[in-house]
Amino acid sequence: MTATHTAHGQTVDRPWAEGLTIFAAVMLMIAGILDVCRGIMALAEDDVFLRTRNYVFAFNLTGWGWIHLILGVVAVIVSFGLFQMALWARVAGVAIAALIIIANFLSLPYYPVWSVVMIAFSAFIIWALCVVRQDESADPFASPPHGM
Repeated sequence: MTATHTAHGQTVDRPWAEGLTIFAAVMLMIAGILDVCRGIMALAEDDVFLRTRNYVFAFNLTGWGWIHLILGVVAVIVSFGLFQMALWARVAGVAIAALIIIANFLSLPYYPVWSVVMIAFSAFIIWALCVVRQDESADPFASPPHGM
């Protein structure tokens, strides 16, 4: 009895992996744009934000504005890398989404409902980027076939 192994050029999981990466890219871009808007609102000292006393992580509103603005800009840049299916962008996407979760958790008293929404957005992004497995047949460092 001999075992036969067939090589598959593309597995069924590959379209799902690409779809989840594109989903994460779109969600990260949306989260980044919304974080940029939130940062601009905080820098302009908009009346949307609550003023709280006796909060352990008490930054002024301008400080939170800069934090959210920078995180949003980096998130948008990383999302462009995700559209290119770059591995560095997947790693950076998980990292920036985690930082967005932390920043929104720390700024919960200033804008509670929106912070929870952004935490949920970022959790979906992390899930979508982490659930994708690298296909063995799609090695990014392999040289292309001679016919191409």
